[in-house]
Amino acid sequence: MWRKQRRVVEILQAAVVTGLPFVIINGESALRFDIPTLKLHLFGSVLWMREFYLILAATLFFLLFTGFVTITLGRVWCGWFCPQTVLLDLSESITAMAGKKHRKLLQKLILIPLSALVSVTMIWYFIPPAETLRTLFVEPTITAFFLVLWLLVYLELAFLGRGFCISICPYAMLQNLMFDKDTLVIEYDVSRDSTCMKCDACVHVCPVGIDIKKGLSSACIACAECIDACRSMTAKRGMLPFPNYRGQVLRPKTYWLGGATAIAAIALALLLWSRPPVDFLVIRDNSSLPPGLNRYSLIIYNNSGKQLALELSSSDQVTLIGEHRLSLQPFSAIHGSILVKSIGKLEHLHLRISGEGISINRETGFL
Repeated sequence: MWRKQRRVVEILQAAVVTGLPFVIINGESALRFDIPTLKLHLFGSVLWMREFYLILAATLFFLLFTGFVTITLGRVWCGWFCPQTVLLDLSESITAMAGKKHRKLLQKLILIPLSALVSVTMIWYFIPPAETLRTLFVEPTITAFFLVLWLLVYLELAFLGRGFCISICPYAMLQNLMFDKDTLVIEYDVSRDSTCMKCDACVHVCPVGIDIKKGLSSACIACAECIDACRSMTAKRGMLPFPNYRGQVLRPKTYWLGGATAIAAIALALLLWSRPPVDFLVIRDNSSLPPGLNRYSLIIYNNSGKQLALELSSSDQVTLIGEHRLSLQPFSAIHGSILVKSIGKLEHLHLRISGEGISINRETGFL
């Protein structure tokens, strides 16, 4: 029962992770970090690296969500959602179709194309898929990244495999500190040990090679393979499987930690929703100019998915020298400069960009 459900979850996860870069919203991938411009395309919006407060809010939400899931559901990530578990499970399922002969060798061969797919998928989250496929073996940098990633992913999956989960994975080590007596785990029913057939079916199918009958183990990834294997034996005798999920999901800690996670999610959503469609930064240059003349560097960010026509102006008695009619492409930034000549004595300069229902004022010094 659990294996079928896990396979459905794993296939769906593989489809989502592989297909997400192909989902286009407002002309960009649904999720992609653009390295040259240092901006994250996020489901039709864009986050710039300068928006550090949003990164902090997202990090806080992620940490709370991870803690909530781990303390409540234990190692459900490791056994059901971890990409390594998904890839190894899928490769083992494909290998099983060919029979038991040379199974380990066949799995290593199947992992070659799977590792290549994982490597190119990772690149898609930084370079659009169409551009990646067009330049994969043309641009030396992209080719080198692909080959190195392919090799590293293959070596890790084919030769380290499940050993990574029980020896190196930092998240697995962190879970040992976050568990409590009510966390969901797979536990052997010792009260019925005298009726156990000692067939060791649970041991033979365990992907990390533990014996659940010997008690809880930090190496267990909660994949439920032992439950299914035991059920296939005990069902013939009308008995329940000896290992099973144990824990109390709904408890006070679930509610207060879940509430904190929900509050963090709402705060992050509000921060994203309240972002202005345009950000306007003004920096006065310290270059030596005649009295009454200042140079300013301008940076204007278009956070919206539409092209904007804006105009730069000032309410002060000044003359703007330079281009002050601006056109911004969707999710783009304009870097420029402008000279400002004061007609009279002026200590502070007020600049405004307006148009398309937008009006933003900035104040800066004037010498």
